[in-house]
Amino acid sequence: MTDDVDTSTLDELVQRLDRAAEQLRSGDLSPDAAAGLVEDCAALAGQAAAELERMARASAAEPLPGQDSLLEQDSLL
Repeated sequence: MTDDVDTSTLDELVQRLDRAAEQLRSGDLSPDAAAGLVEDCAALAGQAAAELERMARASAAEPLPGQDSLLEQDSLL
């Protein structure tokens, strides 16, 4: 697995969800605006889930630390 995974997309989604949560907690939104923001949050959560899935698949394709040297040794036998 790689230590330098790009999490910028996921970080941005989390920040957007945090801002939306703050707005919802403030109580300053009309019911219609709050409902629209909740729908936006659901879409953002879906995007975050898809990004996590993409990251998991990308990391699963990489050999675990140390296994690449084991595979090289095995091919020499």
